[in-house]
Amino acid sequence: MGGFLFGFDTAVINGAVEALRLHFSAGPWTIGLSVSLALLGSAVGALAAGPLSDRLGRRPVMLWSAALFMVSSIGSGLPITIWDFIVWRTLGGIAVGAASVVAPAYIAEIAPARMRGRLGSLQQLAIVGGIFAALLVNWMLARIAGSATEPILGAAAWRWMFWSEVLPAIAYGLGAWLVPESPRFLVAHGRQAEARAVLERVEPATAAVQLAAIQESLAAWTPPRFADLRRPGGGLLAIVWVGIVLSLLQQLSGINVIFYYGTSLWQSVGFGEERAMLLNVLTGVVNIVTTLIAIATVDRFGRKPLLLIGSAVMSLCLGLMAAAFLLAPLGADGKPALGGLLAVCALVGANGFVVAFGASWGPVVWVLLGEMFPNRIRGAALALSACLMWVANFAISTTFPPMAEHLGLGASYAIYATFAAISLWFVARHVRETKGVELEQMGR
Repeated sequence: MGGFLFGFDTAVINGAVEALRLHFSAGPWTIGLSVSLALLGSAVGALAAGPLSDRLGRRPVMLWSAALFMVSSIGSGLPITIWDFIVWRTLGGIAVGAASVVAPAYIAEIAPARMRGRLGSLQQLAIVGGIFAALLVNWMLARIAGSATEPILGAAAWRWMFWSEVLPAIAYGLGAWLVPESPRFLVAHGRQAEARAVLERVEPATAAVQLAAIQESLAAWTPPRFADLRRPGGGLLAIVWVGIVLSLLQQLSGINVIFYYGTSLWQSVGFGEERAMLLNVLTGVVNIVTTLIAIATVDRFGRKPLLLIGSAVMSLCLGLMAAAFLLAPLGADGKPALGGLLAVCALVGANGFVVAFGASWGPVVWVLLGEMFPNRIRGAALALSACLMWVANFAISTTFPPMAEHLGLGASYAIYATFAAISLWFVARHVRETKGVELEQMGR
């Protein structure tokens, strides 16, 4: 449910962008900020969640983030100005950031090594499920009302888009209340008997061996600090740099431009609002199907091969989108007018990009971030990596509207294609395979 709300909260803005622009008479920079400032909240939430979950536990962080999701969803549907809307969205962003850290850490720490990749990938399946649900709800509400700006039961449809998040927020809080605490957190805080009980529920045959290994790896454990991520001679540990760059490259490919601005993107090249939202729903379905592929293959083929294949295909698909928009003739409004073969190329490129990302960089980066760091620094290293991922997401989301307006969609997607190509080189050169490796062996 944390992953589901992560996806739902970040994608629900998609169907409301044009309605917010009209309701508040906002320009491109203001709209960009209304979408992306929540992502700075996510960076704050991610940075705080690591240390907090190491001190208080994984479950308490999940519980307070569920409360923030609920408050944000209610407030976002009741804004007075664009600026208090941004405040409500930022609160939700803090919750998203916390969920983005605590969920992969918790899954990695409670899952047996033989199935950790598949269970870690379920986080991404939940994220894309949330994205799909938000896109579907947006489309249904706009269709019922006739437009996102038209009323349903006395309130504009775009307001109901945000209020629809209340129910999954309640479910997240209930779920977080029911799950057991991470056994590695329990050992670190001297609660050995509770840790053993959790391990016996998860993997009874190896519970004693696992407990001993965790105790050994955490023998001198102290709550991690960000200072622990530094090398003795200065600078960050090499493994921390790998996590940071993976996080940045995941976002710099521009994937969230598709999910945040998809409706506006397709409307800008000639599709009507309802059809543009329907195309987003299709994209959400594609995202779910391809994430299922990743879940089925990540423990069989490993993390690194999936990233390499994904980078190559993403580069090609983004290049195809860039070419389609660069070659499209300009309409009377000065924007590309896609039609015929170019429209097909843009749709194939966009959905091919989502396929490649969903089967590789989407789930696999979260799996790696949850498992690649040694026990003693996992919370702090994951928090820093996730924080910078959200900063990159903020940068991409804020700059896309002005980039699209001043550089054009073709040049914008060419830039994202370049970052996808860089990711291919980085994975080949610097990423280590972690398939089947126990968490206690990471960093050795």
